[in-house]
Amino acid sequence: MNFKSISIIFFMALLLLLPFSAHADCDDGKGDRDKSKAQPLKIAAIFSILVAGSIGICLPILSKWIPVISPEKDFFFVIKAFAAGVILATGFVHILPDAFENLTSSSLDCHPWQDFPFAGFTAMIAAIGTLMVDTMATSYFTTRFSSNEAALVVDEAKQAEEGGTLAHNHAVHGHAHVSSELMRHRVISQVLEMGIVVHSVIIGISLGASESPSAIRPLVVALSFHQFFEGMGLGGCIAQAKFKVRSMVTMVLFFSLTTPVGIAIGIGISKGYDEDSPRALIIEGLLNSAAAGILIYMSLVDLLAADFMNPRVQKKLKLQLLINISLLIGTGLMSLLAKWA
Repeated sequence: MNFKSISIIFFMALLLLLPFSAHADCDDGKGDRDKSKAQPLKIAAIFSILVAGSIGICLPILSKWIPVISPEKDFFFVIKAFAAGVILATGFVHILPDAFENLTSSSLDCHPWQDFPFAGFTAMIAAIGTLMVDTMATSYFTTRFSSNEAALVVDEAKQAEEGGTLAHNHAVHGHAHVSSELMRHRVISQVLEMGIVVHSVIIGISLGASESPSAIRPLVVALSFHQFFEGMGLGGCIAQAKFKVRSMVTMVLFFSLTTPVGIAIGIGISKGYDEDSPRALIIEGLLNSAAAGILIYMSLVDLLAADFMNPRVQKKLKLQLLINISLLIGTGLMSLLAKWA
């Protein structure tokens, strides 16, 4: 089976599965509160989302045993474009509208919440803040690497005296380039996980605090899809960063457990939690806005721009076409899920 066939089968499977995976009534879910029926659905949600997220984030990391999704293969760019599209749509279509809804709610005082677009402003500040963190972290790690590299170069110079100066220079230059790129991927993966975790906690708490079976049922499936594809995007970055096993395991667990833990917290506070209270609306709205800004920046700048401008992609017209289609399918499917989640 060739690369093109695998791509077509992968995306057709997603398109065929999605319509059967989620169904919701027109009711907003607030009129059918039933704790006895909602509780089993919440437990099911914890396990479903945990499994989906774990599989999603682990697939790219396990690419050593699944060659087709290895970072060294062209198909990896297609998968990563799809996952980046999912993350982009999550920011624009899922999180940011919720933030605007929270911060313009009639439950809040007209002044100042109706006088200024706090959701958009917070998202913008978060995006700028992410850029600053991204830049400073990259600069710090690059500087730190350079000082360590200097000692390594001296050692390599001694070992290369017998092997020829030209060969040594090429080896050191190549090693420095690869290490610098590695530092960049590590910064990207850590900042991306931070943005994902922020909104995952909010999603989990909201689901866990809900007592409406008709609202929870479609959310279980929609959020499982959501976590799976977000996990693939993050897992791709972690795979490229080549962390040590302990760091990889920590990041995988942190991502996989965040939403389930949020659901558990929501279940615990469901009695006293009022999602329509002014305090809850403001906190959720500001956190959602910040998460949206982070995810939009990361998906556009660190994931899509970096891959689309990659020399390897630029040289292959067929690959460019595939990743553009993959991006559009990723954003389209994730936007479609907004109907249920």
